[in-house]
Amino acid sequence: MSLDLDASYLQKRPANFRPLTPLNFLLRAADVFPDRVAVIHGEQRFTWREHAQRCKQLASALMHSGVRSGETVAILAPNTPAVLEAHFGVPMAGAILNTLNIRLDAAAIAFILDHCEARVFLVDKQLSEVAKAALEIAQVKPLVVDIEDPLAEGGERIGTLTYEELLRKGHAEEPTYWPEDEFEVISLNYTSGTTGNPKGVLYHHRGVYLTCLSQLLHHRMDSNSIYLWTLPMFHCNGWCFSWAVAAVGGTHVCQRKVIAEDIFNAIEEHGVTHLCGAPTVLGMLIDGAARTGLKLTRPVAVMTAGAAPPAAILRDTEALGFTVRHVYGATELHSVTTLCDWHREWDDLPPEERSHMMARQGVRTVVTDAMIVADPVTLDPVPHNGAVMGEILYRSNTGMKGYLKNPQATEEAFAGGWYRTGDLAVVHEDGYVEIKDRSKDIIISGGENISSIEVEDVLFQHPSVSYAAVVAMKDDRWGETPCAFIELKPGPANQVTQEEVIEFCRAHLAKFKVPRRIIFGPIERTATGKVQKFRLRKLVEQVA
Repeated sequence: MSLDLDASYLQKRPANFRPLTPLNFLLRAADVFPDRVAVIHGEQRFTWREHAQRCKQLASALMHSGVRSGETVAILAPNTPAVLEAHFGVPMAGAILNTLNIRLDAAAIAFILDHCEARVFLVDKQLSEVAKAALEIAQVKPLVVDIEDPLAEGGERIGTLTYEELLRKGHAEEPTYWPEDEFEVISLNYTSGTTGNPKGVLYHHRGVYLTCLSQLLHHRMDSNSIYLWTLPMFHCNGWCFSWAVAAVGGTHVCQRKVIAEDIFNAIEEHGVTHLCGAPTVLGMLIDGAARTGLKLTRPVAVMTAGAAPPAAILRDTEALGFTVRHVYGATELHSVTTLCDWHREWDDLPPEERSHMMARQGVRTVVTDAMIVADPVTLDPVPHNGAVMGEILYRSNTGMKGYLKNPQATEEAFAGGWYRTGDLAVVHEDGYVEIKDRSKDIIISGGENISSIEVEDVLFQHPSVSYAAVVAMKDDRWGETPCAFIELKPGPANQVTQEEVIEFCRAHLAKFKVPRRIIFGPIERTATGKVQKFRLRKLVEQVA
């Protein structure tokens, strides 16, 4: 006879069930660490008590301004206290937070404002020119609020009131919104839009809550952690660290610009313990250290993702004194879902071998339920032999709700009961995943698959190469062959020729994988460090 576990007295009630939400992280930090510094920005300092009060004031002010539950509040600003406050204040008003990429042009910003039907638009004064141009194009007419950050350079007021004036309309003592369902939307993040218009990814309270806990666990953060904002807060809500730091009562150090010297100085001045960034940021730190002689006086943990990092970059970053944690994920998955979880026995490996182990994307995080690499048609998992490629697929509580106003793209993304990343990878014998390419970036030469990432990894080993990207180039005989775009390190000693680079590749790659063409010059990247390869392919067509 089975137990009656469905009896009425065993059901959910306020005492045993509450919707998961990161909003509670702020309230706890204010209770437990009221006088600890929560936010550092230039000369500004806010304690957790003050930070919580400002977030609640923002929520109250938005509600008094007519913002209703489910409406969108957009913000265009670099890494500043106002963006951190919006991460709590906007959902505490029941609204949806939309953090805009600060590198977008006016047309893209206008599209997003219209698509999400923005009710309020918070704009950093330094970005007023592009924001003003976007508002002239957009159909919506949101309440525009000027953020007058003391460290902003230039710009003009374009709004009805300033951010501080808006805050004064609110009252921290008033009750704030609390989600009734943890699957309610908390934020809206737009993809980079490499083809057509960007898609709006809807995050939910449950996914953010779980991602925050995972990030803290895997980045090994606690109440003594001091987090430097080198990662854009607009990208996946700063990989959810915008909320997560509050969970442990750590300290945010805001930084408007990502400059190597400023990063090293901030680490030294504020005792920074943790930061995040794309491999391009790591490369910037490596080049900056070589140029200035700056170095770490104590270890700093850096979590890196955004593009497959070359092993040479990871090796050189560790040599500077950073503890590197390589992770992987997607905007559609609330950011990080996979990490190269480190084994102590790997510490004794030679540097070159260590870096190659670390370059693998790894295994699922503690809150990611299922991850497989499988044939995208049959969904049969690939063998763990490090050779057969398949697509990385996920099932997780950190999956997005879907794409705003785009049911077709949502169904395609979740086809077959899995979230489809479009990334091609192999699985090694130990179960660790290693990405080989995006499905659309794989190069097929004479019937053989060539991983652009593998070729890039070799190019990064050249002492004169600062950055590299590889795409397919049409070839009458082979169908496609690799074409490499290269940024050289500054200085006359690094001026190498196409022939010299090709010869270097011949020593490290199979003959059919060696690039047939080298194009020198700057490589355009997104704010999150990703190369827009569709642009490079167009350039190749023009020079072919």
